[in-house]
Amino acid sequence: MSKPAIEVVTTPLAALDTPLLALAIAEGTGVPASLAALDQAGGGVLGRAIASGDFSGKRDETSLLYPAGGKTQRILLVGMGKPAEVTRTSIRRAAAVAAKRARALGAKQLSVGVAAEARKATTAVEIGQAVAEGVGQGAWAFTELKAASEKPKPEVETVAIVCEARESKDVAAGQRIGEAIGAGHQLARYLQMQPGNVCTPAYLANQAKRLADAYGFRLTVLDRAQIQAEGMGALLAVAQGSAQEPRFIVLEHRGAGEAAPVVLIGKGVTFDSGGISIKPAQNMEEMKFDMSGAAAVLGTFEVVGRLNPKLNVIGVIPATENLPSGTAVKPGDVIKSHFGKTIEIINTDAEGRLILCDALSYVRRFKPAAVVDAATLTGAVVVALGHAATGMMGTDESLLAEVREAGERAGERCWPLPLWDEYRDLLKSDIADVKNSAGRGAGTITGGWFLREFVDGYPWVHLDIAGTAYTESETPYQAKGPTAVGVRLFSELVLKRAGA
Repeated sequence: MSKPAIEVVTTPLAALDTPLLALAIAEGTGVPASLAALDQAGGGVLGRAIASGDFSGKRDETSLLYPAGGKTQRILLVGMGKPAEVTRTSIRRAAAVAAKRARALGAKQLSVGVAAEARKATTAVEIGQAVAEGVGQGAWAFTELKAASEKPKPEVETVAIVCEARESKDVAAGQRIGEAIGAGHQLARYLQMQPGNVCTPAYLANQAKRLADAYGFRLTVLDRAQIQAEGMGALLAVAQGSAQEPRFIVLEHRGAGEAAPVVLIGKGVTFDSGGISIKPAQNMEEMKFDMSGAAAVLGTFEVVGRLNPKLNVIGVIPATENLPSGTAVKPGDVIKSHFGKTIEIINTDAEGRLILCDALSYVRRFKPAAVVDAATLTGAVVVALGHAATGMMGTDESLLAEVREAGERAGERCWPLPLWDEYRDLLKSDIADVKNSAGRGAGTITGGWFLREFVDGYPWVHLDIAGTAYTESETPYQAKGPTAVGVRLFSELVLKRAGA
């Protein structure tokens, strides 16, 4: 689908001519003073909805109203919850709810306003950014592989962010950032939705080339022979069961001369059957989402290309399928990694850490200031944290705090897990330097500890997004399926470091 065009308008709400006006409002017992003129122009429709209890402002609550007067045809009230708890994430979420509802209503034009009383300490720049991100998230739908409907719903084509004239410059500055992040978010979800027979390792490499051509990034793509020459035995071991050739993809944005770069690594398993340690058939189709880390990196480079931050950013994607065959790696095999350590294969379904360990070793040549990887690594993180938070581990407390704060700003919350030495003992092998699986106990942590074995000379954080990369049900603010998790977090991290 196309992304809605977003603009900033300063027309007073009471005089706004629009087919649909969405208003983000916090909980309360009356019409906010900032909306009094609109309520009067609409014949008291807001006041009646609130006084009757039809709308209270609870989070994600909506009420569609038809004003008796004025130029606004319909008003959609969207709740943000308790006033003291409103943040930029609340505003982003409310904008997403509004855009998703607008799409359901078939509204091509949508105007969005935030009641001044609900803003709390949120700045005009943050409002512009949050609304732009939210409408892109909520209006998204993936329909390109379906036959055209006899009665298709029109897409949301234009969105107007309504604000006061004195704040329009700041809102527009935030809108520019939010629109770029929204474009990256949309790209990541588009890639996540592609079936495995479309989104192959070569397909991801082609997407990286498209970005490099569009924005002038430096691109390196290694094929199987080059990966072998580089000594990436762990990536090759995962790839050897598939007819699809692996790719090792490196995108480089040079925005700060010779300064040490921030490196973002994304797991790119384009379909994960589990290999010889094959997964159950039920829900295996969802394993097309095992490249969600790679999608987050590519989506972030869409953002970087549009905003051109003054920072050196490198994206790295090891890409492969994980399939069983007569040539597939087997439990009991011992392989040699790029780092030089040998790995005993206990479970071929613990493949993400194998391809990531070669990437973590490879990036040492860049002498990075920080390395953050995102991967749908373990089902155990869903047991630990459910679908509300991403698991995080790392070697540097300062970087852990920085990444966690970026996640809070992005609405992609992370929760730290310990990498204590006792967990390393679970990965000891009788015949190799390390084994790739320690069993069910502390599965997310031992997965992180395995990666730590290949981190050398730089601060590092690992994000396990297996519980947050996609949803199995619809929500008021998001369609079922991919979430593009990581795009907003990575973007916030990069932009903050760049001083943007």
